Amino acid sequence: MKSSEELTIGELAERFGLATHVLRHWESMGLIEPARRAGGQRRYGQDALARVALIVMGKEAGLGLRELSAVLSAPDPMDHRDLLRRHVVELEQRIARARAAKDLIEHALACPHRFADCPHAREQIAARIPPAGAPARA
Repeated sequence: MKSSEELTIGELAERFGLATHVLRHWESMGLIEPARRAGGQRRYGQDALARVALIVMGKEAGLGLRELSAVLSAPDPMDHRDLLRRHVVELEQRIARARAAKDLIEHALACPHRFADCPHAREQIAARIPPAGAPARA
């Protein structure tokens, strides 16, 4: 690979719309690694483009950097099936909450009643009030 095919940290960050400090942090976590250093400056090979894209995709899927580090550092990402399965369950829960929120907002937009007077809204509100003595939910 010619040095002209290598990217500086600034060029790599710019391609993805990231700040350079983000890439430095990912490097400190072992998620990415410069191909070499030239005069103290990081140089990234073309494979870094795919690696950063993969990290961005993982983050968009809701994986944390530690989870990504575990998955990406394994010889086979499927070595972490339990982690990925747990994450799927978390995503399904978030999707269900988002759908319920969307349904409530759509109902509010279509409902002829004020929100406080709407029987559907009152039912939803009542369902969210914890019983006396119950532990608080976050």
